[in-house]
Amino acid sequence: MDMQDSFISHLVELRNRLVKALLAVFVIFLCLVWWAKDLYALLAAPLMAVLPQGGQMIATDVVGVFLVPVKVAGWVSLLIAMPYILYQAWSFIAPGLYAHEKRLAVPLLVASCLLFVAGMAFAYFVFFPGMFRVMASFTPEGVAWMTDIDKYLGFVMGMFLAFGATFEVPVVVVLLVIMGVVSVEKLGEIRRYVIVGAFVVAAVITPPDVASQLMLAIPMCLLYEAGILVARVVVRKRAV
Repeated sequence: MDMQDSFISHLVELRNRLVKALLAVFVIFLCLVWWAKDLYALLAAPLMAVLPQGGQMIATDVVGVFLVPVKVAGWVSLLIAMPYILYQAWSFIAPGLYAHEKRLAVPLLVASCLLFVAGMAFAYFVFFPGMFRVMASFTPEGVAWMTDIDKYLGFVMGMFLAFGATFEVPVVVVLLVIMGVVSVEKLGEIRRYVIVGAFVVAAVITPPDVASQLMLAIPMCLLYEAGILVARVVVRKRAV
């Protein structure tokens, strides 16, 4: 009976924390939705900057001009609320962790959040401008290069997720070493295969131009090396 009560209490706590997290996203969304058009304009800025004079996006869906900016406001609300959401998740799982697990979990959690945001920033400020310039340079004469705003949003969000996940490579490497799945020495030995894999992943995820693939593959390789360095430091500290 005690075990059942404990299980139910955990479910109640989980529900309460989910409600708090969703409420935070909703409150932020209510504050941002009035600037939904401005948020979409900011998201579209990298493409609009390379379109020919008078170039514009189009909306092929009747309600797309309303739904797409609202979706952007929702995604931005989720991103802003992420620290609070992670705090709620941490508050739920922390009581079940040992002290040494907490000491490792907090830095890794913070690092993963910062790296994901850094990946999104890299995509927005580096990848998108470069990739759109390449696309614009290949546009045939007499062809009007326009895109649907909903398709643009889907493409941009896909790239944000791809680059955000790519920038998590150091955290994954450190976790693998801490868990004993692989040693630091082994990570160095398989470096050449990781490099090949990075270029394969980049070729699959990014548009089919060399510049775009390099802008994903090279950071992935550099972050892998950074993960090895951090993992080496962690191993030395644990050995002391």
